[in-house]
Amino acid sequence: MLLPFANSIESVIAIVVVFGLLVFIHELGHFLLAKRAGILCREFALGMGPKIFSVKKGETEYTLRLLPIGGMVRMAGEDPELDILKPQMQVTVELDPLGKVSRIILDPHHQPGPNQVTGTVIRYDLEQQLNMQLELAGEQKQFSVHPQAMLVKGDQEIQIAPLNRQFKGKTIMQRFWAIFAGPAFNFILAFVLFTLIGLFFGVPSNQPMLGEVKADGPAAQAGLQQGDRVLSIQGQPVASWDDLVEIVSMSPGKTLQMEIERDGQRKTVDVTILNEQNVGKIMVYKPVTYSPLHAVQYGAVSTYNFSAAILKSLGQLITGTYGLKDLSGPVGIFKMTGEFAQQGLSVLMSWAAVLSINLGLFNLLPVPALDGGRIAFLVVEALRGRPVDPNKEGMVHFLGFALLMLLILVVTWNDITRLFS
Repeated sequence: MLLPFANSIESVIAIVVVFGLLVFIHELGHFLLAKRAGILCREFALGMGPKIFSVKKGETEYTLRLLPIGGMVRMAGEDPELDILKPQMQVTVELDPLGKVSRIILDPHHQPGPNQVTGTVIRYDLEQQLNMQLELAGEQKQFSVHPQAMLVKGDQEIQIAPLNRQFKGKTIMQRFWAIFAGPAFNFILAFVLFTLIGLFFGVPSNQPMLGEVKADGPAAQAGLQQGDRVLSIQGQPVASWDDLVEIVSMSPGKTLQMEIERDGQRKTVDVTILNEQNVGKIMVYKPVTYSPLHAVQYGAVSTYNFSAAILKSLGQLITGTYGLKDLSGPVGIFKMTGEFAQQGLSVLMSWAAVLSINLGLFNLLPVPALDGGRIAFLVVEALRGRPVDPNKEGMVHFLGFALLMLLILVVTWNDITRLFS
């Protein structure tokens, strides 16, 4: 056994692909809407913990981190990344052809090169005025700073972020869409996956036609074939698959006369119904259609139905119908993903779609540290006409994150207990 919750290489690959896809799509939503709003996105990360791979393209560093859980889009203004520059610090500034500061080198021992000058920082404004004042050989001089200037400390380079490139510098609606887009993309992913299932594996149809006919079953023994349309049974008209199932299920052990249509020809067939625990069966699967229109409808309806079911379960958790002991955490979800991977691609895709809906809904809960919690603070800001104190908001999110980690530990313990019981 490779892992307690995966018994094959295929299961491990399925777990990595499914969770990587869910996290990637979620963070992609945040990233695209943040970029559209003009927010400087410093990092797009998959996973948590130490970096194991990174590449920088444009303004963004794309990283893969060690722990395969979660991800993040690090937006300018969310971290105190510019606190490394202080007044009275000796720095070297590099000037572009227009005389604007393009690089600020935070190394007092740096030897200035061409287009570089060294001085002591008197004051600076890298958010609004974009200028800084240096003391050069006893004389104070002011410099304009390029909006994409770089702070350089050792081998680390950080692009400055004027207020109009920071998350907090955007309108409430721009910030709302940047946050909401993550969960929204999870719903879009679920819709796409369900639609693809409909296109490639078919959409269940309620037409009174026979789907796959199981070999050696009653239908096969009677000569029935996939695609046969059942017109009537014992003279009783059959208008839908549900009608067919109802008549057959209520006739265990009987021989029924079926009128069918095949290739435009009608014929009558006698079928002896199998008695399986007093329920009649003829061992035929439900018919499916591969219509693109039906596939899109199936994608939309399935996404809606699963969303409603999950919300209902959440309500039952709140009312006490379910308890914490009934919840599963990462270990349990990994285990189920591995099991579904063994049942075929369509089953795994359906499970991934359901997980994506779960992730979207969970993140929209108005809980601190989640997307829903951040949206709640935006609503408060809109009602008050001014933002909540960043320090207070940060503390609330920190406490929410701590409680969230505690919840994950509890449900993970549930998973481990069930796994080895």
